[in-house]
Amino acid sequence: MNIVLHFPSTIEDSPMGKLYLLYREAVFMGKNYEIILVAIDGSDASRKAFERAVKLAKENDAKLILTHVIDSRTYTTPQAYDKLLIEREREYVNEFMGQYLEDAKEAGIKDCETLIEFGSPRVKIAKDIVKRVKANLIICGATGLKAVERFLIGSVSESIVRYAPCDVLVVR
Repeated sequence: MNIVLHFPSTIEDSPMGKLYLLYREAVFMGKNYEIILVAIDGSDASRKAFERAVKLAKENDAKLILTHVIDSRTYTTPQAYDKLLIEREREYVNEFMGQYLEDAKEAGIKDCETLIEFGSPRVKIAKDIVKRVKANLIICGATGLKAVERFLIGSVSESIVRYAPCDVLVVR
C-alpha cells in the first residue's frame, strides 16, 4: 500500500490554513489600522518593530509614521548643552531616519513620513505624538539602546504600553 502525502504550497491553501485565516479575522474582528506609529531608536529591536510595522501597514493599507525622540534630558546641564553636539545628533538622526523612510517606500508603503522631536521618549510617544497624529496602533521594540536607564526607571516600551490611548504592539 502506497501512501501519498500532499503538502499545500502555502498555508492559505490548506484546510487548517483556511481555518486559521478565519480565526484570525474573527479575533481581530476586522480591525483595520489606519495610522501606524512606529518608535525607532536605532536598536535591533526597533529594526524588528519597523519590519513588523511595514508588514501591517501593507496589510491594512495604512499610513506609516516613523518617529524618533531625541532625549533632551541629556542636555540638562550647561556643559552638556552644546549647540554643535545637538546639531550633530540631529544630523545623525535625520540620516538614519531617512534610510528607514527609503526602506519603507522600497517595501511598497505609499503613505509614509518621519517625525523627529526633542523630549522624553516615554512621554512624547505615549501621550503627545500618538494623539497629535491620531495613530490607532503604536509599534515599538521590546528593548532599546539604554539598558541602564531601563533598569533604573523602566523602559520606553513599558511606558508606551501603560499610557498609550491606542493598541500597542511590542516586538521582540
